[in-house]
Amino acid sequence: MNYISSRGGGTAVAGAEAIRSGIAVDGGLFVPLTLPVLPVPTGVGGGYIELAATILAAVLPDYSSEELRKCSAVAYAADKFDDPDTVPLTQVGTRHVLELWHGPTSAFKDMALQIMPHLMSLALKKTAESSDMLILVATSGDTGKAALEGFRDVARTRILVFYPSEGVSEVQRAQMVTQDGNNVGVVAVEGNFDDAQTGVKKIFSSVQMREVLAKKNLKLSSANSINWGRLAPQIAYYFSAYRSLCETGKLHCGDPVNFVVPTGNFGNILAGYYAKQMGLPINRLICASNDNNVLTDFLRTGVYDRNRPFHQTISPSMDILISSNLERLLYHATDGDTGKVASWMGQLNSTGRYAVDAQTLTKIQATFWADWASTEASMATIRQVWQQQRYLLDPHTAVAWKVAEVYQAQTKDATPTIVLSTASPFKFADTVLQALLPDQPVSADDSLTLLARLSELTGWTIPTGLAGLAAKEVKHRHKCRIDTMPEAVAYFVENRLDSPAK
Repeated sequence: MNYISSRGGGTAVAGAEAIRSGIAVDGGLFVPLTLPVLPVPTGVGGGYIELAATILAAVLPDYSSEELRKCSAVAYAADKFDDPDTVPLTQVGTRHVLELWHGPTSAFKDMALQIMPHLMSLALKKTAESSDMLILVATSGDTGKAALEGFRDVARTRILVFYPSEGVSEVQRAQMVTQDGNNVGVVAVEGNFDDAQTGVKKIFSSVQMREVLAKKNLKLSSANSINWGRLAPQIAYYFSAYRSLCETGKLHCGDPVNFVVPTGNFGNILAGYYAKQMGLPINRLICASNDNNVLTDFLRTGVYDRNRPFHQTISPSMDILISSNLERLLYHATDGDTGKVASWMGQLNSTGRYAVDAQTLTKIQATFWADWASTEASMATIRQVWQQQRYLLDPHTAVAWKVAEVYQAQTKDATPTIVLSTASPFKFADTVLQALLPDQPVSADDSLTLLARLSELTGWTIPTGLAGLAAKEVKHRHKCRIDTMPEAVAYFVENRLDSPAK
């Protein structure tokens, strides 16, 4: 099974090469030429470790089954996840919630970033790569901490994370700036996530930066969902959710299901699309956006236009106007017309907008439906679901829940629906408390201390990884402007300790 650039440049490569490279030589994203179709619900016995290894073996055949089993066992070990089901499926009213936040950083990014570093290490061996890897990450909140934790002290890697200085929650910021590890770095960028992401992409294309890194025996790669090694592991939890419904008798195996996904960079929901292409009977993938509703507009009209106001919202991981993974969907929706994809991406880069043809839009809309929820509606949803169901939603999951309500009201679709819950509500304790207690003052300045208050109010337990966060030492205080991000990379490479021993 091989991968090619969504823009047509370069040659087809195996999975290990796609993971090692991160991004194609022409700036495109690696996409699978074909996808295997698996039995539903896979017929795999055992828990999540076995299921994840099976899914990965199907899309990474150049890795052995034993290698992937070992990677999965390390990534999803019981001491890293606080629920025996790893990704428990919880019924809340008439819907089901897939809880993806039981890992070490309390966000869904753990599902990919606990295993991706091990896939990367194997990729270096399989491709006979002599250089070590510098992992560059732009984060809107959760990816940064999950990547730092996943790559911490992993052999032959260093990792540098850029985050928007004013665009993450206090808990998200605290998680990153207190990160341990000899090979990690964190820098706050004066700008929003799109600025940080654009800066990282420019660094990837910089000949000068490649020369600087070569002197240190380093090459660039990415832990964002533009890297296939980050995206592929996410396919597994869609199969896991479906299997859970079947095993509990709540769904007859083979019947369709809907997934509602809070979406920013389009990676999480795209994993669902790949699950459908691999045989999972998904009826609709419902794309839920916040006030930065560029994806909603695109999925309704076929026009992608980032030329609009940027909103800092209560769901910061979705505060994105350039959804990188949408490029992969365009490749598949055009039946691999790389010329069209390259042209649209060029237009996006030069003008901030593009419009797809009617045929492409029709194919996309056959699977995807989209809407958005405002900050006010999301806050009301958190309060409503707690009052009615005694279930806590974080602000991102609240967006998905509200959009699920709108979808079912408008379409009357009775297909069983699963809402993806992407973060623990404790990561956004100040926001959740304000939603639950609208008439009481809640200070965002001491949000770390609000974890205990939220726990006392609801009876929910603070996740282990967040409980001692307030007492941890700040180790990363670097800041930079957008235009000085290359200098920040050079400083990190020159001054951080060498990569862990091979």
